[in-house]
Amino acid sequence: MVLDAKRLGVLLAVHRAGGVVAAADLLHLTPSAISQQIAKLEAEEGVEVLNRGPRGVTLTAVGLMLAEAAERIESELVEARKQIATIGPDVSGRVAIGAFQTITRSVVAPMLAELAVTAPGIEITVHEVETEESTRGLRSGEFDVAIVEHDSSAERPVPRGFREVPLLDEPWRVAVPASMAAPTSLQDLKDVTWIGAVKSTAAARALARVVDVARPTRETLHSYYSYEVAIALVAAGQGVALLPALALEGADLRGVDVVPIAGLGMRHIAARHRGNRHEPTPAVRAVIDALLEQVTLLDLGYIG
Repeated sequence: MVLDAKRLGVLLAVHRAGGVVAAADLLHLTPSAISQQIAKLEAEEGVEVLNRGPRGVTLTAVGLMLAEAAERIESELVEARKQIATIGPDVSGRVAIGAFQTITRSVVAPMLAELAVTAPGIEITVHEVETEESTRGLRSGEFDVAIVEHDSSAERPVPRGFREVPLLDEPWRVAVPASMAAPTSLQDLKDVTWIGAVKSTAAARALARVVDVARPTRETLHSYYSYEVAIALVAAGQGVALLPALALEGADLRGVDVVPIAGLGMRHIAARHRGNRHEPTPAVRAVIDALLEQVTLLDLGYIG
């Protein structure tokens, strides 16, 4: 699992302030909220980051290592903001982005508001398309940036003349009807009915991989293009679905349980652009930098 930058920031605050209560004052949160974030960090990483004693808390060796990592991340973000600030009004131009739904909703759209302030000279258009179409649009010149997705198990070499900037690795999750006993391993999925995904998507490739391991006794049922449809079908008791964490952010999960299982892998998301003597342009570089900064604000650890 990718380390949660938000929780690392909380740990760093505890380290700097010297305790949970002082960190709560520093971050304008309650001590309970601080303790919950630390507990989640420990649970997700399987380590203890604090020594808890009657006189307060101190960081363990692992906790200190993570706090130092958080300081480096903080320093990088400060530097990125400085670079964006220097770009500002001096950069102008049009940037067309081809991106699929979940990344547009969670990253691209929020980035637009921020970039409108820091780089008002850049005119951005966003087109909701899947990876194959965005890649074709990048080749034809219709798009300047294509947001692409891959299942982490599949090696996808970047075509010649293009470059790819990793944005996010997010975990796959299993969505099951709330009436169903929650699976704890891939072997628990051998008797389930899977809800299938459109073949051109990373979800379809990930499902093929997981099904090959689980070897279910039933065939897939239905076929979805949008994750909202998959969630609705799961809630209706039609089967189980393999979904990325971003698809579950803010989703209506009534009647659905989301289960993290070891071996599901990750969905890899990247920003692809043309790379030659004249590209990427300063405007494209500014957009990609803004996307990278927006990704750091995501919190995907709350699911599962």
